[in-house]
Amino acid sequence: MHKLFQLALVATAAVMVLFAATGTSATGTSASGPMTRLAKRALSVRISTRKLPKLGTVLVNSKGRTLYMFVPDKRMKVTCVRACAAIWPPVKLPKGAKPVASGQAKPSLLGSDRDPTGGRVVTYAHWPLYTYVADTKAGSAKGQALNLNGGLWYVLTPSGKVVRKKP
Repeated sequence: MHKLFQLALVATAAVMVLFAATGTSATGTSASGPMTRLAKRALSVRISTRKLPKLGTVLVNSKGRTLYMFVPDKRMKVTCVRACAAIWPPVKLPKGAKPVASGQAKPSLLGSDRDPTGGRVVTYAHWPLYTYVADTKAGSAKGQALNLNGGLWYVLTPSGKVVRKKP
């Protein structure tokens, strides 16, 4: 009898998790709890800021990874594709998602540009944004002032200014 009670508890918990994950209640109505807030966060790409030694306050992604601009983009369009994008992954904007500013990042400078390989890339002050594969931890800026994959790479300040100095 005790095992049957435990089994019923587990089954009830599983059903509750299923309804929470799908965003509906047992009556089929929309949920307004934590799962809905979590789903909304999933539909955004957060651009924030972090202070780095010798570079000052620069843009970072939600994981604290440094973001870069690519000079050949000329503040207009994504030009880093294929092999370049494997080393400098663009900050992709999933369909239906919006870029969101936090920290000192300015919402008015956020946007997106069409990626020639499909989808959209987040922009800041019209510069498409990229990470660098050699930056393996938050706060690293190994890509700063590198001339690699056809051009120079720099970090951006919260005002959208390109930081051209070497760290």
